[in-house]
Amino acid sequence: MNVCDIPGLGLRVAPNEVPDPVDDVAAAEDSGMAVLAGGCFWCTEAVFRRLDGVLDVEPGYAGGSAETANYEAVCSGRTGHAEAIRISYDPNRISYGQLLKVFLSVAHDATQMNRQGNDVGTQYRSAVFPADAAQRRVVEAYLAQLTAAGVFAAPVATTIEPLEEFHVAERYHHDYAARNPGQSYIRYVSMPKVEKLETYFDGMLAKAGAR
Repeated sequence: MNVCDIPGLGLRVAPNEVPDPVDDVAAAEDSGMAVLAGGCFWCTEAVFRRLDGVLDVEPGYAGGSAETANYEAVCSGRTGHAEAIRISYDPNRISYGQLLKVFLSVAHDATQMNRQGNDVGTQYRSAVFPADAAQRRVVEAYLAQLTAAGVFAAPVATTIEPLEEFHVAERYHHDYAARNPGQSYIRYVSMPKVEKLETYFDGMLAKAGAR
């Protein structure tokens, strides 16, 4: 991973002006699990761990086979995997659509193709891996809604891909940002995204020590 300036949000509006999804998954029908890929999983994990209603976030690899689901192989950009996170959440406290809103507004730049800033390669692509038909319906509708509203400054690069398998990343990647606050990549790339979340979505943050 390259140390780089945090990439732009790719938005024409402030993150808190991004509209809520018109369509969402009802809590009673929600699986409580979401898989999202938006560049380095150190960054996306750090953002989603701060949200009220999120119970756990696991970094891992989606979109490729088990045989090459390891960090060294995935970093080659030739395995088909994306660095992704699997979010476990309480649908009665936060919805799938609200997770998508954070994902598309502050967690990464959805207009960058196979990259986030200086992190370049298909493993850093913007992708959503719906767990079921309801999630697919919501993400398709939301991307269309935001595009029609002119929210993005460039065409959206986010792909919607089948969730065939999620391979949990090596242990040392888990909660990496919290455990390595002084690391340059964390300071200059990961934490500015967390700060954007705190600035624009303060009402969605978990209380200290809550889960």
